[in-house]
Amino acid sequence: MAYRKTPAQIQRLESAREHLVARATDVVAEVGWSGASVTAVAGAAGISAGSVYQHFASKSALAVEVFRRAAGREVEVLSAVLATAGTPVERLVRGVQTFARRALENPGLAYALLAAPADPPVGAERLVFRLRYRALFAEVIGQGMADGLLPPQNGEITAAALTGAIGEVLVAPLGDPGDGDPENLLDELAAMALRCAGAAPRP
Repeated sequence: MAYRKTPAQIQRLESAREHLVARATDVVAEVGWSGASVTAVAGAAGISAGSVYQHFASKSALAVEVFRRAAGREVEVLSAVLATAGTPVERLVRGVQTFARRALENPGLAYALLAAPADPPVGAERLVFRLRYRALFAEVIGQGMADGLLPPQNGEITAAALTGAIGEVLVAPLGDPGDGDPENLLDELAAMALRCAGAAPRP
């Protein structure tokens, strides 16, 4: 008869895996993908390096899971913000500023998600999540056009440009936290988003 883990054993394994991913995320936020070795992650999690491989087949597999979890949270937050009350233009600005504010509040992790050198599997995940951000922005831009608040345009192209621009604007401040005025940066990003979508500037 094949051995089957008990519910208690499965729960312990799942708990240990969650702990490992959380500590790996902390390490990535502190030292980036290149510094997040299996040894470093294991040390942060309080386990042996060999124990890491009980949960993930490779360092890349763990890195991909860290990326998916962290980026997935940002997609969920952005989706929720873009679905709140207000006109599509107001929601677009709110979404851009919320995304940027959250990045500036956790610069190490945000830089890792957006720009830090990473192995190809993580780079591939970046492309997947950029498409998800782009789809969210495209939806609200489409609503803005339908309501007559934005001029006719290819919403997918505008959303792609906006997604890329936000990441590019954030790279320098995330790489050098504390340099510059965050509120001014948020205002500039909002103004850029309005120009990109062809909306009237805010008063």
